[in-house]
Amino acid sequence: MRTPEQVNEIISRLEDEYPLAECTLDFRKDYELLFSVRLAAQCTDERVNKITPALFERFPTLESFAGADVQEVEKYIHSCGFFRAKARDIVLCAQALIEKHGGRVPDTMEELVKLPGVGRKTANLILGDVFGKPAVVVDTHCIRLSNRMGLVDGLKEPVKIERELRKILPPEKSSDFCHRLVHHGRAVCTARKPECGRCCVRHVCQSFSG
Repeated sequence: MRTPEQVNEIISRLEDEYPLAECTLDFRKDYELLFSVRLAAQCTDERVNKITPALFERFPTLESFAGADVQEVEKYIHSCGFFRAKARDIVLCAQALIEKHGGRVPDTMEELVKLPGVGRKTANLILGDVFGKPAVVVDTHCIRLSNRMGLVDGLKEPVKIERELRKILPPEKSSDFCHRLVHHGRAVCTARKPECGRCCVRHVCQSFSG
């Protein structure tokens, strides 16, 4: 585990390296982000961003999604993989938002995870990016980097990692920090071959031995 000083140094260096801590999914409406995150499961954000413009043009409102034919939605999202389950979840989620939440995306973890296809990772992303609340989004990059850096100790379960990171990250910085882990995980600390020589936090990284 890293000391509080080392944790703060990691946060600070990543802030300097990636000043724009933004979600890499394109969206204009709250529910569009909710649906895009569902599409991004086992798929890249880049791929999702290529198919959502046509999808959101065909179904421009939450009501149009709620009344959509699932098989038609499937045609628009086919290249994202697991398209049948994703299409079903999107339509059911749209219906739930209208029937139970007045057409609004809820702003609590408890209500978000009750929606079809929404787990804690998606809920945290919505809470952080849409509502500006403290959030810890544990995706594959977060799992890999938090273990390599020593922010958590050999944990693989997202819920346990989320709990441990909440203990050490300033709440007001936690959501942006997770976005920066995604950027760093794609650019430098990749799954196959981390580029430690180019890493801005190698001096406080548990895995760096150089």
